Amino acid sequence: MAARTFLTLATAFGLSTAAGLNAYIPLLVVALLSRTTTLITLNEPYDALTSWWVIGVLGVLMVVEILVNKVPVADTVDDILHTFVRPAAGAILFAASTNVIGLHPALAAVCGVILAGGVHAAKTAARPVVTATTAGVGNPVVSTVEDAVSFITSVVAVVAPYLVVVLLVILASVVIWWLARRRRAR
Repeated sequence: MAARTFLTLATAFGLSTAAGLNAYIPLLVVALLSRTTTLITLNEPYDALTSWWVIGVLGVLMVVEILVNKVPVADTVDDILHTFVRPAAGAILFAASTNVIGLHPALAAVCGVILAGGVHAAKTAARPVVTATTAGVGNPVVSTVEDAVSFITSVVAVVAPYLVVVLLVILASVVIWWLARRRRAR
């Protein structure tokens, strides 16, 4: 039972963190995996994500976000607009993942908001720096890396949750390194 709880929490942490980079990639991954495999099961009301209509809308929103994030200035506007969307996606993913172990939905939602919101805040703070230091040339590269990390983290969170812990430690180390480097530069 304790191992199952740990794996479920690792999945929830991974999915919520991934939502901070791109709201729609982890939602779409969870929806598709739940719809087409037995790797993840969504209980009510989260099983609404498995509707083909919802999957289609998530797919369109994901493509739009991926494309917009490749354009300097538009990506900053997109980050501002997603200040509420990414934490909400994190809340949904955390609550949907932990619903099977009986974690209170409000506590799960708060955890998801904090995780996705924290990653989103770091991304939103870093993106204008990338734009300014690379004259916008680095934006598509950084955005592509963010999308890849979001996708890989989402899949790993469901398929191999133990690896999520390793990925989160690496991500936290990179963020701490980046913040320390930025402070020294000032």
